[in-house]
Amino acid sequence: MKTSAGILLFKKEKYSLYYFLVHPGGPFWRNKDLGAWSIPKGEFLPDEDPLEHALKEFKEETGKTIEGKFIGLSPVQQKGGKTVYAWALERDIETSDLYSNTFSLEWPPKSGKIIEVPEVDQWEWFSSEEAQKRINTAQKDFITELENILKNQ
Repeated sequence: MKTSAGILLFKKEKYSLYYFLVHPGGPFWRNKDLGAWSIPKGEFLPDEDPLEHALKEFKEETGKTIEGKFIGLSPVQQKGGKTVYAWALERDIETSDLYSNTFSLEWPPKSGKIIEVPEVDQWEWFSSEEAQKRINTAQKDFITELENILKNQ
């Protein structure tokens, strides 16, 4: 069973919450929007610390290092069967200077042609309502759980 770990970055502006989401790079995702966005995350191995891995993935997908008081959220299972662990962190980051690492991909499939694509090709802050439309369906639960936690603080 595949497992991923990631960070749900959020910020408060007046009375609204905003969420930082990333859009996967590569030709498969090029024209996909609603339901295609995600928290910055990546797969980890059983012997790895999930939070440490989530922080490493955040740096790989944004070029930024973050730290602070993390709020553990309940894991979710995505449609393909992958379990995603997440931690929320209240932090604002500027998106204009972000960059992602790249990976090699055979494209078109079975063509023998290898291209380099960014892991992430867009970064954006979304209002709660907009984030819930754009994020992977299973990951909506992270937003819902965090908002319930914040409401009860």
